[in-house]
Amino acid sequence: MSTTGADFIVVANRLSVDLERLDDGTQRWKHSPGGLVTALEPFLRSRSGAWVGWPGLADQDVAPFEQGSLQLHPIALSSAEVRDYYEGFSNATLWPLYHDVVAPPVFERSWWESYVKVNRRFADACASIANKGATVWVQDYQLQLVPALLREQRPDLRIGFFLHIPFPPVELFMQLPWRTEIIRGLLGADLVGFHRPGGAQNFLWLARRLVGLEPSRGAVGVRTRPGVVQVGDRTVRVGAFPISIDAAGLDAIARGRQTQQRARQIRAELGNPKKIMLGVDRLDYTKGIDVRLRALHELLSEERIAAEDVVMVQLATPSRERIEHYQQMRSEIEQVVGRINGEFSRVGRPAVHYLHQSVDRRELCAFMSAADVMLVTPVRDGMNLVCKEYVACRYDLGGALVLSEFAGAASELTSAFLVNPHDLDGVKNAILAALTVDPAEGRRRMRALRRQVLTHDVDRWARSFLEALGTGPVH
Repeated sequence: MSTTGADFIVVANRLSVDLERLDDGTQRWKHSPGGLVTALEPFLRSRSGAWVGWPGLADQDVAPFEQGSLQLHPIALSSAEVRDYYEGFSNATLWPLYHDVVAPPVFERSWWESYVKVNRRFADACASIANKGATVWVQDYQLQLVPALLREQRPDLRIGFFLHIPFPPVELFMQLPWRTEIIRGLLGADLVGFHRPGGAQNFLWLARRLVGLEPSRGAVGVRTRPGVVQVGDRTVRVGAFPISIDAAGLDAIARGRQTQQRARQIRAELGNPKKIMLGVDRLDYTKGIDVRLRALHELLSEERIAAEDVVMVQLATPSRERIEHYQQMRSEIEQVVGRINGEFSRVGRPAVHYLHQSVDRRELCAFMSAADVMLVTPVRDGMNLVCKEYVACRYDLGGALVLSEFAGAASELTSAFLVNPHDLDGVKNAILAALTVDPAEGRRRMRALRRQVLTHDVDRWARSFLEALGTGPVH
């Protein structure tokens, strides 16, 4: 199907729909459940918008097509590019580097060459479909070269870039052999957005150090104005825009009779323990799943909690399973789960229920409604939306949130039980405090958390960014 030019384009590594290969060899499109899609689809549909991204399967050349009023422009990636650009440079170089080198990043020249090649392909696609003066919003670490590559071709465009993961401290970023190229790539945007003011400040320092640009005061952001830089005759603004969730949507699902019925059923299936603790994460070494399991093991060993009273559920969504580091981590986590259950379970009553699988949004709401304590303990996270999802589900003001200080959300969710995930005793004490919190104190904390999450939702995030980008009134 032929598509017309677009006035508003989102560029992301993945499309807003995923191409899925079924067991019988056929393929189908499946709607992506991600928060980014939820946030941006309404803007796109109201602005003759387009979404540029990879459909999710290698070696698939798919023609552009329309889905309602939304234009979709698939970008083809070969198997080698999935290996080198995506699994390699994006997820084995940039991901660990940007997450405080939790795992050692790999600096492989052939991966970088693939990253450049694929970023150019994304930029070319945008340049060919953007109407004159269109707005292009580039998303995340996989596409950091696109702003500059696109500006070279289309200086008439309004270009924004948002990084969904942390931006690292200067000393760590300087390890990257292609550090200057990345900074120059981002400086192609009119507005560069981060979750936290610290990321914006790190970027501005690097722009001065690596490119020789002096920042001045007056950048934009939700809560901070760290600076702007002048790139030739262009002003590049830099700001902090903490991303959020569709809080009202989750609140509505949680209040539904079906969800509440399922939450009661989950408690019954777990043996109606006094307390249920819940972890929900992608299976990733940054998420601190091992931290909370070690804390649980020690609390049980020290008899500060009892397995018949407290049950833990860990939902671990499969992630990047072809990367060796992830395979090793999965094996280690499953060993710890086995050890805890071997020592503390009774027949029919495991101490830890570990599910290495995806669950849909409604089922997730039910688990969150059933859980007395939510454990969110990443060693580093740009924002972490799971903690906000838990708060949005707790319209009853029940439940308690244990949250790592190193998640971006910690600066907003100050009424949570905040922990340093590197301090195991501190994590144990916070878990115990959350399990035994006075109900009135628990409601006070949850009320404050909900006020923050329901007010600062994903729609507000998108609007604040686009208004700062200067796209005119955002309807």
